[in-house]
Amino acid sequence: MVMKLKRLSLSVSAFLVLIATTGVFAKDAVETRQAVGTYLTVDSYVRDIVNHPAFDGFGELLLTRDDNSSYYDTRLSNAAVLLPYHQNVVPADIVAALNFMIDEANGGKEIFYDFYTATQKQADDSKKNTGLFFFRGKPGAPFAIISPGGGFSYVGSLHEGFPIAREIKDHGYNAFVIRYRIGGERIACEDLAAAISYILLNAAALNVSSRNYSLWGGSAGARMAARLASYGTGAYGGKNLPPPVTAVIAYTGHTDWTRNDPPTFTIVGERDGIANHAVMERRVNAMKAAGIDTKFHKYPGLGHGFGAGTGTAAQGWVANAVRFWESHLAK
Repeated sequence: MVMKLKRLSLSVSAFLVLIATTGVFAKDAVETRQAVGTYLTVDSYVRDIVNHPAFDGFGELLLTRDDNSSYYDTRLSNAAVLLPYHQNVVPADIVAALNFMIDEANGGKEIFYDFYTATQKQADDSKKNTGLFFFRGKPGAPFAIISPGGGFSYVGSLHEGFPIAREIKDHGYNAFVIRYRIGGERIACEDLAAAISYILLNAAALNVSSRNYSLWGGSAGARMAARLASYGTGAYGGKNLPPPVTAVIAYTGHTDWTRNDPPTFTIVGERDGIANHAVMERRVNAMKAAGIDTKFHKYPGLGHGFGAGTGTAAQGWVANAVRFWESHLAK
């Protein structure tokens, strides 16, 4: 079966997602997973993520809460139960992103980075539940940091972080998904400031550009991206570092902005009962009137937290946001 896989144009991860969703070649698929290191499928359990050797030491941080033990017996096909504020959760997208990370780890690449030191974690125990997941694009390319949402009561990386980062990576750019502390906007923004500082100060070692970075976020995570875009890392305990070249803001009721805000790409569903599209559009129009380049997209039939928008009217929004980012890259 391994020999056959080499002749297919599909990646191993994509092939196994196909297997997971169709049930084709189940026996061969098991043999292949054993050969290359246990891929996840939609029939895997949440505990399989936590216990996976590729995620040793940080498996819990891939999930939504600090303690996810009550969900360990949940299959990934039912991952939506971990994400109560989100809609359009696509288990195959989650599995594909996780399997990409497994591929990276099996290839000897580091996929998780602490942006707080051991000393900082000892001084504040809550900081142990933080980190960055790295989806590598082209060496030396600019990077995006994605802050997933969850109402500051959970972090929806499975749906609103990893699949989006994987798509950004496919466009050649580097993408980080932040696992920030749960509990409130201020500490989450402090974590994002610390993460930005970590990446910029270690850009050479990470092999990413220190210029032209972009801040992305959905819902609560969009508030974080917007705050840091408006006020900078210095306002949240970090060093005063260069601002992002763009911000990508998905479905949030955040209304604050400044004349120093970067060009901003904004999306929302017309049926969003949490982030009203009219509120978001007013913010965009005010920024545009102040001379800030903005793009606003309202998608029919969609509610809150649609993530990458797979199979919906929003499908393709990530590629559009990347093109907007590209239009503002400094030469």
